[in-house]
Amino acid sequence: MASYRREKLEELIRRVVAESLLKEVKDPRIGFVTVTRVSLSKDYGTADVYVSVIGDESEKKLTMAGINSARSFIQHIVGSEVRLRIMPRIVFHLDTSIEEGVNLVGLIDSANPRGDE
Repeated sequence: MASYRREKLEELIRRVVAESLLKEVKDPRIGFVTVTRVSLSKDYGTADVYVSVIGDESEKKLTMAGINSARSFIQHIVGSEVRLRIMPRIVFHLDTSIEEGVNLVGLIDSANPRGDE
């Protein structure tokens, strides 16, 4: 039962953070960002938010700097939308799993020269 509640809270926090990055945060450093997942700690004290950023390394660093500077604002929005006794501290992490997946598919395609199998 507790894992079901945790999953629902993680999804709710993911949705609220994604909406706030899209509609509320007006930092020009933030580029194209996708919130891929949220992981709550066992005591709900920390919410690790994983974001995927499209662009080169400098754009990723700039976007992460913008997101981290807006962290308290985003945390305030999440606190007003998600009703919890103790609001978890949000920590942003760069998620490179999508890029790694694309690179892996490229390696597989290059290893299969015919491309029809």
